[in-house]
Amino acid sequence: MQKHWDNPTVHSMPKGARVPAALAVGRVRIAPATVLAPMAGVTDTVFRRFIRHSSLFTAHGADGDVEAAVTNEQSGCGLVMTEFTSADGLTRMRESKRKRYLTFYDDEHPIAAQLFGSDPETLAEAARIVEDTGFDTVDLNLGCPAKRVVACNGGSGLLRDLPRIAEIFQAMRRAVSIPFTVKFRMGWNDRNIVCVELARLAQESGLDAVALHARTREDGYSGQARWEWIAAVKDAVRIPVIGNGDLRTPEDACAMVEQTRCDGVMIGRAAPANPWIFRQIAQYTAAGHYDEPTEADRYALIRAYFGALLGEAEEPGQEHPPGAGEGAGQKEAQGKMKQFASWFTHGVPGGAALRKAIYEARTGPAILEAVERFFEPRLCFPAESEALRDEGTPASASLLLG
Repeated sequence: MQKHWDNPTVHSMPKGARVPAALAVGRVRIAPATVLAPMAGVTDTVFRRFIRHSSLFTAHGADGDVEAAVTNEQSGCGLVMTEFTSADGLTRMRESKRKRYLTFYDDEHPIAAQLFGSDPETLAEAARIVEDTGFDTVDLNLGCPAKRVVACNGGSGLLRDLPRIAEIFQAMRRAVSIPFTVKFRMGWNDRNIVCVELARLAQESGLDAVALHARTREDGYSGQARWEWIAAVKDAVRIPVIGNGDLRTPEDACAMVEQTRCDGVMIGRAAPANPWIFRQIAQYTAAGHYDEPTEADRYALIRAYFGALLGEAEEPGQEHPPGAGEGAGQKEAQGKMKQFASWFTHGVPGGAALRKAIYEARTGPAILEAVERFFEPRLCFPAESEALRDEGTPASASLLLG
């Protein structure tokens, strides 16, 4: 998944347009109607909790009362989703190993687990495991464009086989009582656009909502997302439609709602680059304006996230891939820190210097030191810097994550 956008369209804030305050997916209420997209290698439990808690937001009206009708008092992020998980792998692995893929915490609710695969009965069994584990909803991935997934007829590869999709929908719907949703692309390519037909099939099969990434598999992440197809899907079905594609700012989210009348928005690549985007959308929905992060905000956030990664790596009983060896948790955390840095510092003045220092660091503490050296001279108030340094320790990072 590329980090950048191709000549992104800049939207002004539409007058009166707002992301809906809530969205009902079956019996699950998502408030506000904003969803953290499933992203392979990104949306693990640490990142999901990080986004949920960095999006904390409470709005106050002129009289000081919380505007509960339009504001989620818990978080600006209404629903989080897991990384996509292989249904075949999930059904074959021993129960203790599933923890690595299906771990979540109480403060992540509502949470959806996303599955990919191509065999109806295997996907149905995986969906039962998801329900038994305690997830609020289960989602089917029909959008991943990765070659290794498509080669197994998973992800967007299935978009060439609607009869098989119908079998999968029916098997998974029979298997679980929790809400069942699907995320898909427009089609395999411009000569095979099937999103409207697929959305109708989902509705007929008893699914509770659909999410459309308005690109084809052939598009990958290039070019402009074609929101007009989200509008076409919305016109075609009665179940909720969630829009996805080229949502970088609150203005983009509001413009998508205005142009497509979608019931909710799903944020992907923008979340690692701007973890405040859900809070900003909630602020605009409640008050008509939103705050930009300061240098101190960025410093506190990156320190807290990196500290949380290191703290999670030190938790006893963590499962790691076979053959990973001693210290695998720390190495995995360091890899995540470097990955996040490449997202988070994009567009930050001087960010290339921080990325270079982080990539060259060989330990977690060395990465934290690089962050310290980069941000401290940029902060205006030494006292504030000292307080933030204290907040950035792994122990206090646990407070950020509840």
